Amino acid sequence: MSRQWAAWMPQTISAFRDACVSIPCTFSYPGDISPSIIHGIWYFNSPYPKNFPPIVLKTKTNTAHELYMGRTKLLGEIQQGNCTLQIDRLSMDLQGKYYFRADLGGYNQYTYSEHANLYMLDEPFVILPQEMVAGSEAELICRVPDNCPEMKPTVTWMEIEGLEHHSVYVNLEETSSTWTQVSTLKFLPSYKNNGQRLSCMVTFPGTDLEYKGFATMNVKYAPRIVDINSSFETTEGTRVVFVCVVDSNPISSVAWYKEGSLVKVDYTANLTLELEYVTFNHDGIYICSAENEYGKVNKTIGLAVMYAPWKPTVNASIIAMEGETVTILCNTQGNPDPIISIVKDKQVLTSVIFENELVLEIPSVTHEHDGEYWCTAENQYGHSNSSFNLTVVFSPLVLPESKCTINKDTVQCICTVKSNPEPYILFELPEKNLTVSEGDPEFVYSQRNGYVVSSILTLQKEGPVPKVVLCSANNLYGKKDHELPFEDTDTLIWAKIGPVGAVVVFVILVAVGGYMIKTREKKNITESSSFIQTGTSPTSYSGDGKKNLGKIESQFLSISEKILLSKRQQTSHLDTDYANIDFTKRNVKDSYTSPEELTEYAEIRVK
Repeated sequence: MSRQWAAWMPQTISAFRDACVSIPCTFSYPGDISPSIIHGIWYFNSPYPKNFPPIVLKTKTNTAHELYMGRTKLLGEIQQGNCTLQIDRLSMDLQGKYYFRADLGGYNQYTYSEHANLYMLDEPFVILPQEMVAGSEAELICRVPDNCPEMKPTVTWMEIEGLEHHSVYVNLEETSSTWTQVSTLKFLPSYKNNGQRLSCMVTFPGTDLEYKGFATMNVKYAPRIVDINSSFETTEGTRVVFVCVVDSNPISSVAWYKEGSLVKVDYTANLTLELEYVTFNHDGIYICSAENEYGKVNKTIGLAVMYAPWKPTVNASIIAMEGETVTILCNTQGNPDPIISIVKDKQVLTSVIFENELVLEIPSVTHEHDGEYWCTAENQYGHSNSSFNLTVVFSPLVLPESKCTINKDTVQCICTVKSNPEPYILFELPEKNLTVSEGDPEFVYSQRNGYVVSSILTLQKEGPVPKVVLCSANNLYGKKDHELPFEDTDTLIWAKIGPVGAVVVFVILVAVGGYMIKTREKKNITESSSFIQTGTSPTSYSGDGKKNLGKIESQFLSISEKILLSKRQQTSHLDTDYANIDFTKRNVKDSYTSPEELTEYAEIRVK
């Protein structure tokens, strides 16, 4: 220091209340002054004596203001220019500015403008880093003033057990002759430490003094999803609520996605997604995504919507030619995957389990494959079905029941044909060079049942029976000619009855004849009483007469009557002679005629 009026002391100095503080101080004076003794005076809050500031310490008289009485003393050698002041038992009313005045004797007294500001502390300074990020090393600092040689502080970090990889380092810093004990806490913060309060505790050995400084950590970290629905199943029509709870610092943007499409987004810690009426369209994967400047997180859940199978989609109705390959495709959708079957005529042709598609291939279709097919789909939530038609077109096929039957008066030929589309049927008689078609209703009657057409040709036996009758059927896909076999009705009857049946019939006839002979003998009726010849002969028609009558009547019969007549003729298995006898004009005897003589009877003989 140059030899002039000057002083040096820290501008600010801190100390704990109830502790002590030492304010370092040095001063100088002009060199032309040679004092024999130097005194010093410390003032509080004012450098001017005329303002009567409180005297902190006066060395000449060892006096002080009542606030400082017994609390202050000089630590330095004032004669050597050291004016260091110690104040004990600090209180809040001692906080303020402190000025020093040198008294060199006589008029050589000077109050230095330099002064120290004393601050009282109730707690240490705890300094947080500007930003604390989870996973990155952080430092917390606790600064404790150490400016009293008689009381040395001890610093301890409290509530640090939950900190990862923590450690404490202590060093002593000096600034402008003031000392500060610096305790540094190093650790790796995590999201768990966000909002956690740490404390730095200062104690002075040998005293009950204790001071604590607190700091609440603001740890920045990426979002994390702390609560979300589990994957689950539901049925159509129910209400579903998805909840996604996110923890992050700062707050995150939270969004719900369904299979990549944004459904809902908000800046919140709790985002819900409500589905009021669930359908199969809601089935799928849902993602809750949260993002802030420190990271991003996703979580996925699945929603399975259970529902009955849809109405199956099948081929359109198909028209296929016989021999072609036909593929029947049936597909549907259900959850769980259904059992799919293809059914025809109540018979399951093929089926698959837990699939959405079924394929049936028919390598070479025939007319037997023609008909209605059903595709059925079923799971535990319901069933559905669809139908389609497979129409097989094929050339005519003459069935085995096609034949000619010879009756007494007619020859009837039936040609039964199966085909699709409907065939055109002709009957050919090569011997007579004659062709009869369905278009001639006088001779041919046709009827259809499904794909089967029966055409019936009826011929009168006016000459020799034709030896060959051909049935010809044709449609767009082919033609079939077939010679019809002949069968005689009499032969058929006896063939059906057989030898045993013939014997039985013969025995029955013999028994009936014997019974009638005995009855006639018992009656003993004379020829005169048997029949009385009337004036008018009974009318009778023989079998031959019937034939002639049939020819005449046939000229006036309609086609339907001819068909019925021909069918009746087919059912006649035996030639029958019959007679019609009129007994109305018989002479009646008197009232005394015996009952036996009044008996009327007719005799019928079988030839």
